[in-house]
Amino acid sequence: MVTAASPALLHGVGDRALSWLDEHRERFRLAPEDFATNGAVAERLKPIGELAMNMQVLFREGVAGSRQKTRAGQLLDFAWRELLDGGNVLARLQCDEPLSPVPLEVYAPFHELGHRHPGLEERVAVCRRTGTWTALEMSPNRRLGVLNAERKLGLVPSSDFGQAVARTWLGQLAEPWTVQLHIAYDLTHTVFHLTNWGESPEGIPPAVADYLTRYLPAWMNDWADLEHWDLLGELLVVDACLPRPSLDAALWERYAAAQSASGAMPVQRQMPEGDPAYVFDQVHHPTLVAAFASAMATSRAMSAV
Repeated sequence: MVTAASPALLHGVGDRALSWLDEHRERFRLAPEDFATNGAVAERLKPIGELAMNMQVLFREGVAGSRQKTRAGQLLDFAWRELLDGGNVLARLQCDEPLSPVPLEVYAPFHELGHRHPGLEERVAVCRRTGTWTALEMSPNRRLGVLNAERKLGLVPSSDFGQAVARTWLGQLAEPWTVQLHIAYDLTHTVFHLTNWGESPEGIPPAVADYLTRYLPAWMNDWADLEHWDLLGELLVVDACLPRPSLDAALWERYAAAQSASGAMPVQRQMPEGDPAYVFDQVHHPTLVAAFASAMATSRAMSAV
């Protein structure tokens, strides 16, 4: 029988991760050279959107202490005002790349938290009236992300959510032994979109939940053995989204032990070394994942007490 991790262990991982993210907030800032191409801007915006999503989860799950809440709030304000210039960076990209869904996806969590940029919303509305908006070719999993962002803004979905789910690898309940790195990342994000980043675990269809309950433990153990902490963190979030999460203490202890004393989480094996900017680029995503996994797992653990 699997023993569940203690709330203290789960909470500690997130507290350390949040401290690191706060201390390195300036490294999320776009550099002047990033604006040379829209592709570079879009790539640098993704971490900012992930930062906002993580802070939103912390507030939503109610597991942050007073110090964490203060830090999370300050990080969100910093991201909106300083990193995105009150949304102007997103509006600029939307103007230059009108059919890119990236500004909408990054804007969505800020919108849910009360931030507004009417100009950006007007430009998105114009683009969504084109046939190209729904005809754009993208993976089913990416389509779910766009649909979820539209939902966050209260927009009529541009295509059928259920059909997009049915086209994903996870929605088809494909052979579990075929899971490779990119498939594993895709299935975790399918769960994130199904549940609105963990808000509604009941959004996972029963057949999919049963499938994950059966095979997720093996996947988590495999990636733990490979010491791939970034992917293990995402799989731990998936576990926390299930009707009966395992919150496996042994896995969480291995995951927590991989976290550096600074709070950063390496992608795989040990922390990288070298130029601070390089190290940040390597570890900011797994550290964001650690904060996300901690918030979800702590919430589920406390609700079970």
